[in-house]
Amino acid sequence: MRAAADGTALLPASLAAWLDTHADRLDTDASLAPEVVPRLADAGLFGIGVPAQYGGSDGTAVDAIAAIAAVAERSVTAAFVFWGQRTFIEYLLQGENDALRARWTADLVAGRQAGATGLSNAMKFLSGIESLQIDAVRDDKRENDGWRLDGGLAWITNLRKEGFIAAAAVNMPDGAPPAVIAFTHDASGAVRSPNLDLLALRGSNTAAIKLSGVRIDNADVIAADARAWLPGVRPAFLGMQCGLSIGLARASLDAAQALAGTVRGPLPARIEEARAALEAQAAALAEGVLDGRFKSAAPDMFRLRIALAASVQGAVMLELQASGGKAYLQQQGGGFARRWREAAFIPIVTPSLTQLQAALDKLGAA
Repeated sequence: MRAAADGTALLPASLAAWLDTHADRLDTDASLAPEVVPRLADAGLFGIGVPAQYGGSDGTAVDAIAAIAAVAERSVTAAFVFWGQRTFIEYLLQGENDALRARWTADLVAGRQAGATGLSNAMKFLSGIESLQIDAVRDDKRENDGWRLDGGLAWITNLRKEGFIAAAAVNMPDGAPPAVIAFTHDASGAVRSPNLDLLALRGSNTAAIKLSGVRIDNADVIAADARAWLPGVRPAFLGMQCGLSIGLARASLDAAQALAGTVRGPLPARIEEARAALEAQAAALAEGVLDGRFKSAAPDMFRLRIALAASVQGAVMLELQASGGKAYLQQQGGGFARRWREAAFIPIVTPSLTQLQAALDKLGAA
């Protein structure tokens, strides 16, 4: 997976240069947020792993994971947006609604529309960690297939102010199973909050959404039974999320290795050991997503996500040790302070490590 995720192989030079130049700014303010989706789309990244009939370049979800990792080596903010957009595309590709897929996928691949995953709550619901936050009630103004949505989601990335389509899992009425639906930014009753006041990743268009009487019908349903459908899409959801960890850990280890030549002692060997462990984790992730085992072996994927987060923490610590005291100087640059902040995000991105461990404990007890 390392060869496929090499930045020079996957990222056009112009995009790589833009990310290198603006990574700190993307992390600390929202001024460049409108540019992220168009630039990733122009580089063809949203089409990786998407069938050509929808404007993609074919391939698999593993190829998308590699591309997200390549972006994360330069900017976790941009990679987080990439994950949100590409995961929403995956929902449509694996969804049951052919018309919805045909309507939106090409626009999402081309960056003409932003896609927001909105299913973090649903993934926690699937593992018994959290209840669904949105309820559907029958819309009396429609005969058979209309509902109104009430509720909200506290944290969604890629809610572009220029427009978006988002997914959510909702409690359905009349004894029907929870469903996964899509709604757009301009739906009456959908209100986007101001951007959340994040510690980092401030250019990711991350906000909350409130739904009050938002009308949907069967044309907006991605999957009619969330409990049955979510396990199939979860490996792509979590796998692409793991791309953030893989890319960030690689970036810190590369920086640590470049500095370790001036450091005496066992540090260079520790860096190589950490790199070998990381690449073994990346290979295990690719294998499990590709052969489909994570659809039924969710605990294995949860453990891998936890292990990758630990690799990130270890990598930034090795970079700090290789840098020494100069890493604490503002003018030193080199991206260490940003990577330190980005690393603090990895354990809490939903589902958080605490939530994953709780799910594992619950499964163990069962």
